[in-house]
Amino acid sequence: MKNPLSDRITSLPASATLAMAAKARELKLAGKDIIGLSLGEPDFNTPDFIKQAAIDAVNQDYNAYTPVDGYLELKEAICTKFKRDNNITYTPNQVVVSTGAKQSIANIMQVLLNPGDEVLLPCPYWVSYSAIATLCEAKSVEIRSSIEANFKITPAQLEAAITPKTKLILFNSPNNPSGVMYSEQEYRALAAVLEKHPNIFIMSDEIYEHINYDAKPFSFAAIESMYDRTITVNGLAKAFAMTGWRIGYIGAAEWIAKACTKLQGQITSGTNCIAQRAAITAVLAPVTKIQYMVDEFKTRRGIIIDLLREIDGFNVNVPEGAFYVFPDVSAFFGKTIHGIKIENASDFALFILEKANVATVTGDAFGAPDCIRISYAASELQIREAIKRIKEALS
Repeated sequence: MKNPLSDRITSLPASATLAMAAKARELKLAGKDIIGLSLGEPDFNTPDFIKQAAIDAVNQDYNAYTPVDGYLELKEAICTKFKRDNNITYTPNQVVVSTGAKQSIANIMQVLLNPGDEVLLPCPYWVSYSAIATLCEAKSVEIRSSIEANFKITPAQLEAAITPKTKLILFNSPNNPSGVMYSEQEYRALAAVLEKHPNIFIMSDEIYEHINYDAKPFSFAAIESMYDRTITVNGLAKAFAMTGWRIGYIGAAEWIAKACTKLQGQITSGTNCIAQRAAITAVLAPVTKIQYMVDEFKTRRGIIIDLLREIDGFNVNVPEGAFYVFPDVSAFFGKTIHGIKIENASDFALFILEKANVATVTGDAFGAPDCIRISYAASELQIREAIKRIKEALS
């Protein structure tokens, strides 16, 4: 028998963001001067006060297996953070620490979903949501939006998408890839729909909460009627420039937290001990300690939006958080540029990579086939050069 892989893995798509990053690395190795604007990774170093906490943990001989759901001191710190920043009250037995927010999301879906259940995905959505649902043998149901609607869904759209098989809906604000944020009023309007459907659970992915520019994000679990049914997901990768430290966590009803702990105990067990000790310092730190990064991202946001709006055919909204722009590039579909026919966003992203040496990600992967995602988690010099190259390639 040749390559007898499981149906589970053969049905799973590769991550579009990681695939584009791999393609960019191949071209770099071949001698191409590639500017990578595809990955969602801050270009800052982890703050020194967090690194020092990790050094202290090493010197204090933290090296043993950790509790499956995380150190109690870290879970207590996370509870303090939830109350301080999100006005949500959780106790330590409602918190589970995992190896990154992606594992937290996978835990949630695996303990809640059965084959045939439906997962509602407001578009655009992070690429791994649908893939993880597929692993759980659930069906992803996209709720489409557009740049004209500022990439947000309406209560009427939500109501129309719900069926007797709907089990879970995933919200992500600030959003990857669009950068938009739902206001408290908008979330409460969506909650009013969900109040009529008590068997639907809500996962609120808030990994970008501290990277916001014009308004403070609102947590879905802060809506009293939604508290018991909402699982709040967060982590340290984005706001604290700790992508490689792999610390994610959830706050949820105790029975969901226990189920996630049970699952995690059979897969990875407890998260890295040194990263957890450093995480205690990170989550308890005032947000002002990382404001310099947020301020820099805001400056870059202004630069990249201004430059993209100079290119005919790019339709750009103003993201309120995260570090992505998500322009609609459908004006280029059907056109031939430098002898290359562009039929869709995937063609456009590949054209940009090959002709401008700039790596982006197709919007197809995010449930928004008219768009591409461009990360501005890069230096101002790289951003200016990248958009210059794109403009020249399209001229």
